[in-house]
Amino acid sequence: MTASTSPSPTAATPDPREAPRAFLEHLYRVAVDRALPLSTLGAHLPQPPKGRAVVLGAGKAGGSMVQALEALWPADAPLSGLVVTRYDHIPPRPEGVPQRIEIVEAAHPVPDAAGQQAAERILALTQGLTADDLVLCLISGGGSSLLVLPAEGLTLADKQRINKQLLDSGAHIGEMNCVRKHLSRIKGGRLAAACAPARVVTLTISDVPGDDPAVIASGPTVPDATTCAEALAILDRYGIEVPAPVRAQLESGALETPKPDDAAFAGHSTHMIATPQQSLEAAAAAARAAGLEAHILSDEIEGESREVGKVHAALARAVALRGAPFARPCVILSGGETTVTIRPRQPGQAKGRGGRAGEFCMGLAGALMGQPQVWALAADTDGIDGVEDNAGAFVTPDTLARATAQDRKLSDHLDRNDAYGYFDAIGDLFVTGPTNTNVNDFRAILVL
Repeated sequence: MTASTSPSPTAATPDPREAPRAFLEHLYRVAVDRALPLSTLGAHLPQPPKGRAVVLGAGKAGGSMVQALEALWPADAPLSGLVVTRYDHIPPRPEGVPQRIEIVEAAHPVPDAAGQQAAERILALTQGLTADDLVLCLISGGGSSLLVLPAEGLTLADKQRINKQLLDSGAHIGEMNCVRKHLSRIKGGRLAAACAPARVVTLTISDVPGDDPAVIASGPTVPDATTCAEALAILDRYGIEVPAPVRAQLESGALETPKPDDAAFAGHSTHMIATPQQSLEAAAAAARAAGLEAHILSDEIEGESREVGKVHAALARAVALRGAPFARPCVILSGGETTVTIRPRQPGQAKGRGGRAGEFCMGLAGALMGQPQVWALAADTDGIDGVEDNAGAFVTPDTLARATAQDRKLSDHLDRNDAYGYFDAIGDLFVTGPTNTNVNDFRAILVL
């Protein structure tokens, strides 16, 4: 297994020609560093209120966002609250920064009882707020699963099943979060509505294409323009069942979310403190500083991961073979949120492991066909590809040859969605541990 550690701040930039893998990792680190809350949160903080300052939130960056806020908030101004993050995603506490906000952990991507308990406690903290109070909501990707409070008529087991089926279906993030919002008592603007009459300031890190705050963590603090009818249509499209009483509530509109014209949102504000595009631009600047051209395709790429990999491979091969549409040497960057549709297993077939970054890399490697002078890294910026312990994987000119030498057939691993097993066998997993932020997919292709 290939495990990587963060370079020191003074480490020299690796030479892309001499150490292409190390150079790609460097670009990833630059992208992640650009999205760390301590460097971005301060510019968006409001003044302390006349009354209380209550901090609520959820997401995989929740721990680092809390610590940044505690470091930046005036020491003599009251601050308290509760934020939920993923298990093992609380970074070491900085020296000299006292803890004022409680951080709890829960499961992701399938919710658990700890997430439900955290959501219940967060909602309870909104009771008794006044117009003199300020609620600071720290929201980042992963909050949909971490902040689980089933709608009336649903159990936690129901939510777990529905969430798992959505994840396996290939539904895109907007579809998944539309359903999640309408089957929740806290998402889709309901948390903000519960905070009335206090003012709500949402500080968010985007992990979704388009940076729509209504999609990030299923938008617990912002209005929701989607409808019960849309949620029901998505459930039907992917063949996902809900209990009959809940279906009846969706059909009648009884589970409708607060809309943009709702007076509950008056005076509220939302600030995007980090986005995928900003991280891609930081990586592009680092590539140019190393003497390479850098091209950002998009920060909003969606689609089936393996197919997106094939499209990227076609572009990389064109550059490598013809020097068009981009001149060599160059780096091709992209972000967004691809999806993986889990294939049914054949009798006796082992269960595959992996996430969308690894699946992208399998599609990329297969379509590159060992193309010389092309290296790539695809990884999730939170450091976790799906539910595994790797962030993603590398692809090199000899990926297919080395895998064949290990009796690994790419088509077999694609059939069972087993990117982890494929890249682990050849030492090409990219392992970082939690990065304490999350601006979604990061993909970098180096063509020399």
